[in-house]
Amino acid sequence: MMIHPLLKYRWNIFKKNKRAYLSLWLLIAIVLVSFWAPLIANDKPLILSYKNNIYFPHFSLVTDQMLGGQLPTEADYTDSYTLNQINQNGWMVMPLIPYHANTVDYFSVSPFPDAPSEKHLLGTDDQGRDVLARLLYALRLSLLFGFLLTFFASVIGVSVGAIQGYFGGKTDLIIGRFLEIWTSLPQLFILIIISSLITPGFFSLLFILLLFSWSSLTGVVRAEFLKTRGLDYVKSAKALGVSDFRIIIRHILPNALVATITYIPFMLSGAIVALSALDFLGLGLPPGTPSLGEMIRQGKENLQAPWLGLTAFSVLTVLLSLLIFIGEGIRDAFDPHKRGAV
Repeated sequence: MMIHPLLKYRWNIFKKNKRAYLSLWLLIAIVLVSFWAPLIANDKPLILSYKNNIYFPHFSLVTDQMLGGQLPTEADYTDSYTLNQINQNGWMVMPLIPYHANTVDYFSVSPFPDAPSEKHLLGTDDQGRDVLARLLYALRLSLLFGFLLTFFASVIGVSVGAIQGYFGGKTDLIIGRFLEIWTSLPQLFILIIISSLITPGFFSLLFILLLFSWSSLTGVVRAEFLKTRGLDYVKSAKALGVSDFRIIIRHILPNALVATITYIPFMLSGAIVALSALDFLGLGLPPGTPSLGEMIRQGKENLQAPWLGLTAFSVLTVLLSLLIFIGEGIRDAFDPHKRGAV
């Protein structure tokens, strides 16, 4: 596949920033590991053989009756009777971490939260759930939330900025005054009030944070459109009768996206921080949902268990640092003053 020379040029500049280049690969590794969290940390076996029948409990329902029990519900692989039945009549392959994010270790001999050990490498939280398992699921949720919020905020921000910059005049004036009022509102207090009034959930929080996160891109895109709409090729397209929508999409937007791309890593880090902050305050995702903010709050409430807060805080710090380093590398790669650096 042929790579556009300009993209190859930008990529070469990005690679010269060793910190950003290494951060990108580390982030990709984190995303891949967290994406496969259910296959890495789970209390269900990956493969189950029982009386010469092969099952894949992650993809098909295996009931207690199918394993010699009496209940028609899903088998509990932490139950001693179920484990004995499997050991006597077959075998199973468990994930690397044999705990789901919400699996409670009822067989622990120590009070919760339990300190790190061979059984729980990062210990357990105050409800007996494996911290490492919850950390993987929290990473997956935070990254998914951040990517979705960044995507939708970018679409709205770019669209509003494009309309504002391309048409100018009264359109620019009206949208500009609205943005001045909207961005001057105390966003954190409004988010807290709305979060306390509605039932918390993944998509409801996504909508709440989307109300304000899109405006940061609007000014950048507007400036690019104001600068580009007066160029000769845009005037020629208008003279030929090309529609405004086609001019915006085909002729001006690609140039505006250059400035937009440099903002994306910082928007992603801001989205993750916002979700973590709401979860830390208890106004975010429903109780029991694995999240970095909830784990940090547990650390604050259980000072006798420092591994809870330190683990989540360290992971959040590393994740945000990687995004900032990547953002700096992208910004340098698209900086016009760095031409000829390669």
